[in-house]
Amino acid sequence: MSARIVLLVTSPRLPAGLLTAAAWDVVRRHPVLAGAESELATAVRAAGAEVTVVDGGATVALLDTVATHGTAVWLAGPSGDESLARELGLRLAREPGLAELELMYGSWDPPGARLLDAVAVLDRLVSPGGDPWKRAQTHQSLAGFLLEECYEAYDAISAGDTDALREELGDVLLQVVLHARLAEELPEGERWTVDDVAGGLVDKMVRRNPHVFAEGRAGTLEEIEENWERIKRAEKARESVLDGIAMSQPALALAAKVLDRAARVGLAVPPPLAESQVDPEARLGASLLTTVAAARAANLDPESALRRATLAYADAVRTTERTTPPTQG
Repeated sequence: MSARIVLLVTSPRLPAGLLTAAAWDVVRRHPVLAGAESELATAVRAAGAEVTVVDGGATVALLDTVATHGTAVWLAGPSGDESLARELGLRLAREPGLAELELMYGSWDPPGARLLDAVAVLDRLVSPGGDPWKRAQTHQSLAGFLLEECYEAYDAISAGDTDALREELGDVLLQVVLHARLAEELPEGERWTVDDVAGGLVDKMVRRNPHVFAEGRAGTLEEIEENWERIKRAEKARESVLDGIAMSQPALALAAKVLDRAARVGLAVPPPLAESQVDPEARLGASLLTTVAAARAANLDPESALRRATLAYADAVRTTERTTPPTQG
């Protein structure tokens, strides 16, 4: 077998000993070198292999080991040791007879692994010695930012800009992880963690999707939605069909949601008549609610419709600004 250097790359987000069978075979059979002590080096030693920590001169040490043993394994650090791989590649390109360079993945990041990095970064920012601004925040002080980031994600969706959506969802995720980290500082009995958030979500999704996770039948989309609502009603004892509606959402969306909930259970409650109201604001509100009810009856989204009309009007304003000389004051 030709001489070779195996650059063993592993995921720093998985337990150190969780390696493929091929990776375990290679570290048990051949000399192992590393640039520093690590949990992975400890796990390899615990399995009976010998790990030598190299203090500088990694390329020379690897080539010397190959010359003696035929194969050398390098335990790459958390970043993958790209600079060493590049140095080795250039050296072996000049002197191909020294050894062959083989890249071996001992483990891979599972989907969602970078979420662990997000949690770690926010933990450092909020912990003592971190960012003073973030450490000073509360759930209340951040509430407006959460709404703002959600609106910016909505704008990206409306614009069909998936790159912007990816970025904006990252900002939404920042708010979620930051709120969870701040909750760890709450008094005993009130605190919770990001794992509690994720665990609650997982439990809810499994519970409300029996057609996927249990023996339930999928059926039509309408049947799935009805089953979802039935399970949700069983989970939460609510006094009103309106319980659970986000009352702080924009007024048009709120009106549509309230009308929809009432109609869903067959409550025929007509909107108030505008002419019966005693003041101009109440008359305007009743008139708008009647308009929302008519939009719902026509299967139209009043929030989306008004947004579309307003954005078109905004474009017209900008066009007029470009073509009309400014008024002299």
